[in-house]
Amino acid sequence: MKVLSLVLSAFVYTVVSDGLSISRRGASADGLDGVRNLVKRKIPSHADSFIFEKTNGTGDAFTISDIKKGAIKVQCTTISACSRGLYTYLTQYGGVDISWTGSNLHLISSPLPQVGKSLKGESIVPYRYHFNTVTFSYTTAFYHFDQWSDLLDWMALKGTNLPLSWVGYEYILLQVFREVGLTDSDISDFLSGPAFQAWNRFGNIQGNWGGALPAQWINDQFTLQKQIIQRMVELGMTPVLPSFTGFVPRALAKLYPNASIVTGSQWSGFPTNLTQDQFLDPFDPLFSQIQTSFIKKQKQAYGDVSHIYTLDQYNENEPFSGDLDYLRNVSSNTFNSLRAADPKAIWMAQGWLFFSDSAFWNLDRISAYLSGVTDPDGMIILDLYSEAQPQWQRTQSYFGKTWIWCELHDYGGNQGFEGNLINVTAAPIAALSSTGSSMKGIGLTMEGQEGNDIDYDILLDQAWSSTSIDIPSYIASWAARRYVVKNLPSEAKQAWAILGATVYNNSDTNSQATVKSILELAPAISGLTGQGGHHPTKIFYDTNSSIVPALNLLLQASNKNPLLLNSPEFAHDVVDLGRQLLANRFVDVYNTLITIYNSPNSTSPDITSASKPLLTILSDLDDLLYTNKDFLLSTWIKQARDWAQSPKNATYAAYLEYNARNQVTLWGPTGQINDYASKQWAGLVGTYYLPRWQLFTTYLADIKKNGTAYNATDISGQMLSFGGEWDLRVWGQGKGEGWDTKGSTWKVLGDVVKKYA
Repeated sequence: MKVLSLVLSAFVYTVVSDGLSISRRGASADGLDGVRNLVKRKIPSHADSFIFEKTNGTGDAFTISDIKKGAIKVQCTTISACSRGLYTYLTQYGGVDISWTGSNLHLISSPLPQVGKSLKGESIVPYRYHFNTVTFSYTTAFYHFDQWSDLLDWMALKGTNLPLSWVGYEYILLQVFREVGLTDSDISDFLSGPAFQAWNRFGNIQGNWGGALPAQWINDQFTLQKQIIQRMVELGMTPVLPSFTGFVPRALAKLYPNASIVTGSQWSGFPTNLTQDQFLDPFDPLFSQIQTSFIKKQKQAYGDVSHIYTLDQYNENEPFSGDLDYLRNVSSNTFNSLRAADPKAIWMAQGWLFFSDSAFWNLDRISAYLSGVTDPDGMIILDLYSEAQPQWQRTQSYFGKTWIWCELHDYGGNQGFEGNLINVTAAPIAALSSTGSSMKGIGLTMEGQEGNDIDYDILLDQAWSSTSIDIPSYIASWAARRYVVKNLPSEAKQAWAILGATVYNNSDTNSQATVKSILELAPAISGLTGQGGHHPTKIFYDTNSSIVPALNLLLQASNKNPLLLNSPEFAHDVVDLGRQLLANRFVDVYNTLITIYNSPNSTSPDITSASKPLLTILSDLDDLLYTNKDFLLSTWIKQARDWAQSPKNATYAAYLEYNARNQVTLWGPTGQINDYASKQWAGLVGTYYLPRWQLFTTYLADIKKNGTAYNATDISGQMLSFGGEWDLRVWGQGKGEGWDTKGSTWKVLGDVVKKYA
């Protein structure tokens, strides 16, 4: 398949060194200016109405009280506790909230509501964690600082104090690799494109299929990381920083022929030139040398802001040997390399490997690997998929290592409604109180941040409640502060009560993740519907008793109180419900089409007729999504292209766009992880999914007419060919490729409800 060919000024990485490191010059003595600035950003009309005061005490605790009419005092033991105390006041007394898609905090009444009796709050765990390594590719790959600023404010208010911070990693790595003698060409052959860096960092892939990673990207991301780190520190967060993982360019083995370098396993069907990364064994002296250099340079760049380092060596990448001594030797020397570079170092690792490759990682091997870290406080394990496949139980609380209860839930940024509110409230409490528990945190490790806000909000709130949150009352108050209108009709709360009892009440651990719609998958005559696993297509609830009544109730609420029509959150939610309704109806018409196709008496016109409702749904879905800014493919593409910074840099902009397009479609040069990161976005539905299904239905009609057999290889080839061509397009130059919203949500949605509800 043809891939993007680029000439991006010769591959010479010019390191932009401005001598800057993270500084807190001018910061107040109490360190709370970050929280004060957050108020200025989110509630500017009340910038002087909140008084923050640091107090003595252990853990993360706050007290909210009145000091005078229209002014509120928040006392806290930590900066993070102050942010959480502010959020508690805003939600419980102010009736406003903040979400991934926006904030209505500025709508709080004036003067500010009074507290009355002082309210105290305290976190039940020292760590409130956020991010998966791959979130930095699936969601934030092309974020600019304004998007990061909004996300960090959201995290701070929710109480996050331990975020992963991968941005800019390649800048430091480049310097270190040069230091040991690797050339820019050697490094170019190793680094991956902007939308795929997470898996290069994991050691799953190497190199690129859209052109070499440009120096401009590396330098700009380093500059962005400085801004991110500074804001994290200001908001009282301890960033989890990268470290040297051991994955190296192949040329290193030639430079150091005596070094212990092994070849990793092949990943997800990628050709050998793009996977089987080389791994420098940690017991080789060169590993510690590179680690020390990396952490030293990182500290010089960002300051002494953290001692916690992310380091994953075997994420979907099997060890060279299963020998217990070998595994223990790897982890022991890895940890020693961190401590040699930073005597206070703590190693953070994702526990995903113990689930995803459980056949290899039996208890003996897990125990041996973890035992290499002898300091009981020297390691933190993220129990990545606690809500469905927890590993802490079978590993005896990770054999005493500190671990964090995490919710994964969303793979690839998929958008289907799904959750288990009972589980994410009760299970962390049960784990924390279990005998011998070494759990010390609660966190979010979703691959992509798309929708299902309530499922994540309640888990983050659970980190501040010693008893399981009462779900019905939580849903009611959550809905009220999401739609800030006077006299919210009861129908709005009823809608969310129905959703809480249905789509957010999934107890099937074999399909506990965002439900993927089959309309996003490469068309086929079998294998699409009813699938389980962590990319489930099985719809576990009844659409007619969940999505339909919830959507109708929300629309009834807007009829009773038209002010709801002015709420961005309300508009988002009704479009999201309409999207899910159409996605579910698509399954019904697909099943009808396949039944007719399989009938020996059906004709080509029968196939064409049965295809029309299917194609109409896709067209209607695209129209609906185009009415709301939160569901636009153009946003993703524009974020990517904007990093080119100048219209004159068209080649670089095209390179970035190719990365953005390829990730949400083929995910690889020839569809290695095809449709994994699929999205129901306006533009993607209309210009990608709809044409694919048109190709498919035309193919079925043709072979029925000609009396020929279905050829899966043939139709798959057509889909991959179309995907490759689509990935090379430039957005805005084709039919149906709009940059902005169009149409009226209420008109389009009204038509959708009439046709499909």
